[in-house]
Amino acid sequence: MQYMVVEIMKEIMRVTNIQELELLVQKVKKAQEKYASYSQEKVDLIFKQAALAANNQRIPLAKLAVSDTGMGIVEDKVIKNHFASEYIYNKYKSQKTCGVIEEDKAFGIQKIAAPVGIIAGIVPVTNPTSTTIFKTLIALKTRNGIILSPHPKAKKCTIETAKIILEAAISAGAPEGIVGWIDKPSIELSKALMQHQEITLILATGGPGMVRAAYSSGNPSLGVGAGNTPAVIDVSADIKTAVSSILLSKTFDNGMICASEQSVVVVDEIYEKVKQEFICRGAYFLNDEEKNQIGSLILKDGRLNPAIVGQSVGTIAKLADIQLKQEVSGCGEDSYCPLPSSYKTLIAEVEEIGATEAFSYEKLSPILAMYRAKNFQEAVTKAENLIEFGGPGHTAVLYTDPANLDDIAYFENGVKTSRVLINTPSSQGAIGDLYNFKLDPSLTLGCGSWGGNTISDNVAPYHLLNIKTVSQRRENMLWFRIPPKVYFKYGCLPVALRDLIGKKRAFIVTDKGLFNLGVVDRVTQALDEIGIKYDVFHDVEPDPTLSNVEQGLRLLRNYQPDAIIAIGGGSPMDAAKVMWLMYEHPDVEFAGLAMRFMDIRKRVYELPQLGQKAMLVAIPTTSGTGSEVTPFAVVTDEKVGVKYPLADYSLTPNMAIVDPGLVLNMPKKLTAYGGIDALTHALEAYVSVMATEFTDGLALQAIDLLFKYLPRAYNNGSNDPEAREKVHYAATIAGMAFANAFLGVCHSMAHKLGATFHVPHGLANALMISHVIRYNATDVPFKQAIFPQYKYPHAKKRYAQIADFLQLGGNTLDEKVEKLVENVENLKHQIDIPLTIKETLGSDDKTFYNSLEKMAEQAFDDQCTGANPRYPLINDLKELYVLAYCGCRIDAAFYHDDELGDLQLEKV
Repeated sequence: MQYMVVEIMKEIMRVTNIQELELLVQKVKKAQEKYASYSQEKVDLIFKQAALAANNQRIPLAKLAVSDTGMGIVEDKVIKNHFASEYIYNKYKSQKTCGVIEEDKAFGIQKIAAPVGIIAGIVPVTNPTSTTIFKTLIALKTRNGIILSPHPKAKKCTIETAKIILEAAISAGAPEGIVGWIDKPSIELSKALMQHQEITLILATGGPGMVRAAYSSGNPSLGVGAGNTPAVIDVSADIKTAVSSILLSKTFDNGMICASEQSVVVVDEIYEKVKQEFICRGAYFLNDEEKNQIGSLILKDGRLNPAIVGQSVGTIAKLADIQLKQEVSGCGEDSYCPLPSSYKTLIAEVEEIGATEAFSYEKLSPILAMYRAKNFQEAVTKAENLIEFGGPGHTAVLYTDPANLDDIAYFENGVKTSRVLINTPSSQGAIGDLYNFKLDPSLTLGCGSWGGNTISDNVAPYHLLNIKTVSQRRENMLWFRIPPKVYFKYGCLPVALRDLIGKKRAFIVTDKGLFNLGVVDRVTQALDEIGIKYDVFHDVEPDPTLSNVEQGLRLLRNYQPDAIIAIGGGSPMDAAKVMWLMYEHPDVEFAGLAMRFMDIRKRVYELPQLGQKAMLVAIPTTSGTGSEVTPFAVVTDEKVGVKYPLADYSLTPNMAIVDPGLVLNMPKKLTAYGGIDALTHALEAYVSVMATEFTDGLALQAIDLLFKYLPRAYNNGSNDPEAREKVHYAATIAGMAFANAFLGVCHSMAHKLGATFHVPHGLANALMISHVIRYNATDVPFKQAIFPQYKYPHAKKRYAQIADFLQLGGNTLDEKVEKLVENVENLKHQIDIPLTIKETLGSDDKTFYNSLEKMAEQAFDDQCTGANPRYPLINDLKELYVLAYCGCRIDAAFYHDDELGDLQLEKV
């Protein structure tokens, strides 16, 4: 096997020009295409063997890196190489990177990992061997090929590192050519590599120019930004720990890790103590003359002088032609830190930040700037300025008492860096997994948008993957919610109210008419019998406004009840629901409550559960709204003139009492309009895209009851208690259906017609319903509502099912739909519903048509529209309004059919 590997390595091609680079790219591409089919087991073996091989050669590679580049410290580069191999392997050895990496069968979601393809790995001169190990290992772990572009000063050590990993990978079964490199690196070849059409991702680590070139290459890139890490030392910091940590970090590999501290900002109160600690720990503070000499050395032509990068303190002092001398005092009687034989770092005390101060730049050497701040806030400001000047997005450090949470929060919210380290040496802390196991280990550190990067994470294997999300169609969870208790039958009111025994105070919400008629007396008598005190708010207005609700809410809060009883039609119940909510949760935002949603289960604004302070009892005295069993309420903001339909299951009453005795004497018009409103509830609930088996039976039963009993209830009134009872039940049953299946565009349009022209809601529905049935009854709608349970358009079939349930006759679906419409129109005729909007309004045409555009637009955005089986265009709604206004009809199939030319109209 060893002989075979040696033979393979002999065949590795050299890349010294564009033509040879092209051949290499094709070779790596072929290898990667084969490697992309490998199993997780095979990939993990290759990953392991490559990591072991790199780790075994960590010392020779460290020596070669220092020899090749003339930078850094061998012992520290050994640690880097060890980190890049062992730590990276141990962190990611169990991570899934092949095939299905995540699956949730219940929700029908799969995530599948696929390699990105061929990676261009740009290797810096500062960390050549460790960066090569890191990038090559994560490329192998993710089934990618990689081509490395070394820095010219680090080509020997980079190529040797790549060869070691490639040999081990091939021995473990990797395809030949899965790793490649440029043997004679140049700007031209690096640029050609990054811009090559077969390169699918660039991992760019290097100087700002190289990173910018990667991002402007036209290929996806993961680059890093410059590091200019400031370390702030707060008054509460452990000074010995802070200074020791900073020196540990700053002296590591002569300060060449991009995350290493470049400046220290110290609060004035402890500044001298920190300075003395630095001196005792081996730092050398420059005097003014020395500071000028070192300062003039840091930059060359406005950029970091490469001559000082990764050099020792002694070498830098020689380059600056200064003699290091320092007297030590104040280090303590035990001399725990005698003056070292050589200094660890050079520190310059400076004030300015910016282009005029060389020490405020990133220095990548054992040179530190030290700033004095009056207080913590000024220290953070100086840190922010240093980051903005030379290291946006990279890293910032704070030394403080860990319990000092306010200062930590102030710091972390102020600095614009992707890594905020607390009491941690920056070089070792930022690369991850050493001082915090949850920070991903990496030698490529993203700086986010602050640093002009696409990521702010530490680069990890998952950044080198394309993740396919396979989403199977799933019928998401539905529910069926109604009040826990629904009481019905004549005379049930006083019996049902006995459930309130144990309550102390009841607050009754009603309107003036019912109060004056003595209807509320039935409730108060029952409460007297069971010993519950009560107060009455009897000023609910028709279509209650926010100010009207607030008026009752003040009394409610003052009375502090543990039961709220709403008695009346839709208005008292709507007002009571909103008052109940504001009573229990005064901090709730009305704007959030009124926010439009597509799916009530996923709404942005979530209401808290109600019932902690009081229960809500709803007692309808009309037959139509169904509000006693629904999670809906309608309230008007009179300041802006908008009627808000509110919806949340938290608004569902705790108890509904459906006593037919309360509706025996309903006026004829109220009977007609309420009955048609209930019929529309049931019809729209049955064809809604959210209809289910739990709502279908309720809707059909309500429809059947209304067709049979509504004419009798209208004509006979209190003389026909059976009809009154059945219609009352039908309204509640329809309420249960649409509370869970929702409504459609008939209600959307009725809401806006009623709000614009003050048409009673039930009448508005009656004027629109037949046109809406015909509009919806098509198997090929121009647009279909979006809901997973609604697999294909079948509204026509659903309407036909209603006709069959009512035994209306008809042979085809179309005939059955027309029979249904005929019976709806006949029912309307029996209860004296006007034929058209025009007849109802009695106004001139201009008034209607001037409002048409606004009504259609608002109806489109109504909460009810989303559940309609045919998703409308605004122009559709305008046409429906016109049809209902004029008394014309149009077949649904004619909508949006260009071949039919002009719309064909015929009188009903």
